[in-house]
Amino acid sequence: MNVLVLNCGSSSVKFQLIATDLERIEQDADRRLAHGLIERIGGAGIVTFTAEGKTPKRSAEPVRDTRAAVEMILRWAISEESGVNEVQSVADIHAVGHRVVHGGEHFTKSVLITDEVLRAIEDCIELAPLHNPANIQGIVAARTALGTSLPQVAVFDTAFHQTLPEHAFIYALPYQLYRRHRIRRYGFHGTSHRYVAYRYRKLRGIPRDATNIITLHLGNGCSIAAIKGGNSIDTSMGFTPLEGLVMGTRSGDLDASIVDLIATKEGLSSREVETLLNKQSGLLGISGLTDDMRELLAEAEEHDDRRARLAIEIFCYRARKYIGSYLAAMNGAEAIVFTGGIGENSAKIRSKICSDLSWLGVELDPELNSMHGTDKGGQISTDTSRTAVFVIPTNEELLIARDAVRVVSGTPQRF
Repeated sequence: MNVLVLNCGSSSVKFQLIATDLERIEQDADRRLAHGLIERIGGAGIVTFTAEGKTPKRSAEPVRDTRAAVEMILRWAISEESGVNEVQSVADIHAVGHRVVHGGEHFTKSVLITDEVLRAIEDCIELAPLHNPANIQGIVAARTALGTSLPQVAVFDTAFHQTLPEHAFIYALPYQLYRRHRIRRYGFHGTSHRYVAYRYRKLRGIPRDATNIITLHLGNGCSIAAIKGGNSIDTSMGFTPLEGLVMGTRSGDLDASIVDLIATKEGLSSREVETLLNKQSGLLGISGLTDDMRELLAEAEEHDDRRARLAIEIFCYRARKYIGSYLAAMNGAEAIVFTGGIGENSAKIRSKICSDLSWLGVELDPELNSMHGTDKGGQISTDTSRTAVFVIPTNEELLIARDAVRVVSGTPQRF
């Protein structure tokens, strides 16, 4: 089965074409046929398409909207130019899997998209006004281009965290606000945390209910999850992705009274303050330089920039604090797992986060850490480390494709 995976943002569309089926899933024999990204939708788009084993195609051309972007992807995929031999026409695409950011409390697993499901996703727009509308546009665009009979599956960022106990997801606000408006912790990056937990238990050869780990998804957006018995029991992102760790441009945790103070002192509306916290804070806000951890590390090393060093220190300190709190929540964990762009690629950040966890018995192997484990991820702690540390590359698109296969075939999803 050839599955088109779409991740539609407000001005971008990422995609992958993945060949997989139930047998390939069991054997870890899925094949990525192609992938790509269209950026700056609504203007002079930047297009990057790559078939596996081929030279990437890069171009700049106008892309009107999400529908035009999806149609462009399909035209390229079935063309001779792409070199994707498995897809000669749109009939060779057998299902579409969509990343949907917010499923609210309604969706606890991936589902076949029907008109009723689409309406329920629309009902979650007020919970994710920046994300769900774009996800919906992608669903509608794929329906228009491929027909309503082709199965499409929604895979929700929030679904994996629906196992959080009530004491972990309820905020200490008047309870009627939860009843009226469903104000609670939802958590995000669930697809990534779920995939990494799956890969970890495969690497260790243990069953799901024996999986007790802390996973750190560190990229431009960052979150941490406490996974006990294979279930997410707590996670750092909350009602929105703003809460929790310091991120590229997001502040993470702060005193709520600061919002009103900033609005008063700076003459900003509440919406403008929210934009400041989401787009101008985090690593960018502290350093005044960049939201890119690679650039901050270079600035700290080459120029000993004080604010670059401060941003890195705060980033690592906040992550370390969360690890400690989740160890308490879980009554201990057998491993800490790093993933995401920073988590997978920055040995220095992993080392800084783990450096003051000696009380936990964490010992990184410097050589393994510098090698980032193996190509497929692996242990970076010493054999004598009481708590193991792993690097496991995430692959959300593969999980989305696999869920699409399972949903279409009526096979139970494996969390």
